[in-house]
Amino acid sequence: MNIAILGATGSCGRQVAAQLLERALLPETATLHLIGHEGGPHQSELWGLRADLQDAFADKAPKVVIGTDVATSGADLVVMMAGATVTRETKDRAALAETNRKIFEAAASAVGQMPNPVTVVVQSNPIELAVQAFTQWLPRQRVIGAAAWSDSLRFRRELARDLGLRRPAVSAQMWGQHGDHLVPIWSRISARGVSDQMLADVVGVAREGRKLAQLPEEIRAARSEMLKLVYAEDVAGAYEFIEGHPPDIRAAVKPFFTHFTAGRTTELATAHAVVDVVEFLAHGHQVVIPAQIVLAGEMGGLTGPLAVPVVADTMGWSMAINEEIENDERSALLAASCAVNESL
Repeated sequence: MNIAILGATGSCGRQVAAQLLERALLPETATLHLIGHEGGPHQSELWGLRADLQDAFADKAPKVVIGTDVATSGADLVVMMAGATVTRETKDRAALAETNRKIFEAAASAVGQMPNPVTVVVQSNPIELAVQAFTQWLPRQRVIGAAAWSDSLRFRRELARDLGLRRPAVSAQMWGQHGDHLVPIWSRISARGVSDQMLADVVGVAREGRKLAQLPEEIRAARSEMLKLVYAEDVAGAYEFIEGHPPDIRAAVKPFFTHFTAGRTTELATAHAVVDVVEFLAHGHQVVIPAQIVLAGEMGGLTGPLAVPVVADTMGWSMAINEEIENDERSALLAASCAVNESL
């Protein structure tokens, strides 16, 4: 499998390239294409990035090439990392969408001109807008968003902490929107190494006195207060504030804390999730994961881009899994779908 990374010189794109090579997912006979924007510093930085990757991973690296036109790369899989990210001035999804829309449309058009079938893994934000843009040029089953996997990894990590376990022992998923309308699927959480009663107690404490329909407002309120503390340079206080919340809110808000305190963005966790998804696809085995896809009547008649569980394979995804969930989770998923479609 030959892979191209769009936006390779950005913080997250660099991490995706490094983690792909670190995990040795590509054989030496494959090619990794680093794609940057033509003209300006991004095109120049491709040369240094390639040299650095070759120095670091020469023992087992595939061929690494650089370019500005993904359409001529011949890649089998494209990872979409290009686009602006949130700043203190651009924190809401509408403003970010306005900035990135043309970038997404141009990238999708270029990928659409590739002569061979290609699968696209998307992580640029707003991810629902990016996923929709690529499905204007490719079959929707060929476009899969990785943000639902990163949301689920964060949710699993927070639950594992409360249970006194490591993340691999916890199974949990986030569906819905990659944003305020996340939908934690509480009814399908499982954990190895603890009793059913302990798991029920931890979930009960986390959900006590709360309704799932109120989660978007809880996320907005917690994020706003946390950012006030960060802007006041009380970073320790901001972190302590987040840690006092239930695991679903921590999973939703902590990435903003990281973004505004780590120096750049959440590039390590973001790239890790993307490379996980690439690894699932590269292995060729069918696996069920939460991912952003464009729905066309699946999941009880929902349409448009949304995070749901899908069967993923080397061709992208083949089926949305309509699992049994509670009524409040189903209602929250519908509300998330409406919020996403309104934002588009």
